[in-house]
Amino acid sequence: MKTRLHCWSLAVLLIVTSVGWADDFYRGKTVRIIVGGSAGGGFDTYSRVMARHMGRHIPGNPALLVENMTGAGTLIAAKYLHGSAKPDGLTFGIFNGGLILGRVLGMKGIDFDVRELQFIGVPVQDSTVCSLRKESGVGSVEQWYAAKSPIKLGGLGPGNSVSDVPRVVRAALDLPLQMVDGYKGTAEVRMAADAGELHGACWAWESMRVNWSNALKSGDTKVVLQVAMKKIPDLPNVPAAMDLAKSDEARQLLKAGAIDPAAIVRVYVTSPRTPKERVQILRNAFAATLTDPDFLAETKKINLDVNPLSGEEVKKIVDDLFKLPAPMVTKLGGILSGK
Repeated sequence: MKTRLHCWSLAVLLIVTSVGWADDFYRGKTVRIIVGGSAGGGFDTYSRVMARHMGRHIPGNPALLVENMTGAGTLIAAKYLHGSAKPDGLTFGIFNGGLILGRVLGMKGIDFDVRELQFIGVPVQDSTVCSLRKESGVGSVEQWYAAKSPIKLGGLGPGNSVSDVPRVVRAALDLPLQMVDGYKGTAEVRMAADAGELHGACWAWESMRVNWSNALKSGDTKVVLQVAMKKIPDLPNVPAAMDLAKSDEARQLLKAGAIDPAAIVRVYVTSPRTPKERVQILRNAFAATLTDPDFLAETKKINLDVNPLSGEEVKKIVDDLFKLPAPMVTKLGGILSGK
């Protein structure tokens, strides 16, 4: 009995000491959130809301500062977090998790091992939709199939879900579309579509319904296709890509290349070699923030969904992607190469 009590007391002492140490480390400091997308986009919106609440869940209550680092379909931010950010627990960030699949497929430019990153978590698992401006003359999948010329969709670049999902859809469903890559983020894609440079785009409904809400409500933009395993409750009459697929191979392409990776599109990570105790502090604070009543009240007010994954759950999905069969890897590699 005395031995058990002694062990319990020692465990409590270690926990208190650890919390005190963390409190001393983070107090008075600023934690940076590196955002691979542009200001006003979905990644930026989630990060700024989180930044207003997460500090009180980190011992020492540090300030949090959002820093946008755009370019190369969020690859610049991902490389920075992997190789340049100091591994001290004072920097974490978000890049498009489509890059993880890109690494699996051996895409050019993704020249670092994404598995070395420390995964913090995902605030919401994406359900991708494709929306088109009314100027495109296409208001349904049937009209899209009948289009006399390819529908121009905006993207950021290969390895980014805003570009990858349409390419998978084109290959699996044989829809006439043309990708126009090179935009910094979904905010720029949206503005280009509103200006008539593009016909539309495909990205997460969880962000699109917030950031493109005015055009969706007015009917200037319409969702014509959803790329998700389950139909989105908000869009009961919009056809699902999986239901339109005419072969097992097409359904496998959609699942492996678009639907499964969508769960980790909004992946938050910190740098390799960050001390384990600080990684755990960030993971715990991230999870606590996503259940914080004030945070949830703010997300509800601006119509942001919360459907999180823990860092451990993200790691399992990443490990599974690296176990894709070789024939599927080869097929997807050709589709997503951007050529």
